[in-house]
Amino acid sequence: MVIDFVSDIACPWCAVGLNALERALQTLGPDFQVDLRFQPFELNPDMAAEGADTVTYLRDKYGLTQAQVAQNQMTLRQRGAEVGFEFGVRERVWNTLDGHRLLYWAGVQGPPGAQRALKHALLRAYHTQGLNPSDPQVLEALAHECGLNAQRAREVIHEGEFHDEVRQAQAFWQQAGIRSVPSVVVNRRHLIQGGQPTPVFVQALQQIAAEGDGATQH
Repeated sequence: MVIDFVSDIACPWCAVGLNALERALQTLGPDFQVDLRFQPFELNPDMAAEGADTVTYLRDKYGLTQAQVAQNQMTLRQRGAEVGFEFGVRERVWNTLDGHRLLYWAGVQGPPGAQRALKHALLRAYHTQGLNPSDPQVLEALAHECGLNAQRAREVIHEGEFHDEVRQAQAFWQQAGIRSVPSVVVNRRHLIQGGQPTPVFVQALQQIAAEGDGATQH
């Protein structure tokens, strides 16, 4: 079973959804064979390098009041805690393209598991620590933390590598109808939308596998 996890580093529900999905896979057990791939999606592709104040951004883009933002953040903290993800204070929204470029590199040239580790590291850096995922120093430190070659990571970051590949991947998923994230696409045929609770993922994946379009059991 191939699972494409289409998401943005800047998406808090993507952090919830990823942790819930991985808990579902743990529940299903090691005989449930899955190839989990991370695909790019930018919620704020035109975000300036200096970023934007979180409350102001959410107010302008979604029409939310400060009270609504606070309520949403409380809900996210609760849902995050349920799946082991901690939300901290994040005062700004940042551009995530460089983070996606680094993730793409980790997926095509990094060792097994490196892309997944980097994805989790980027989500923690952004949503737990409030760090800027377009800051080269942050990206280099995270790459090193995840066992990736620091010098090669520096080259990718500073030379703009994989820019076109990320844009092409985003265009592919947009043309496939993806308009919001997280979007969990199973075998390029089945869509599970949103940061669903773990039992929803378990049930959906079991159903797909039972229909003969899923995991290889052994």
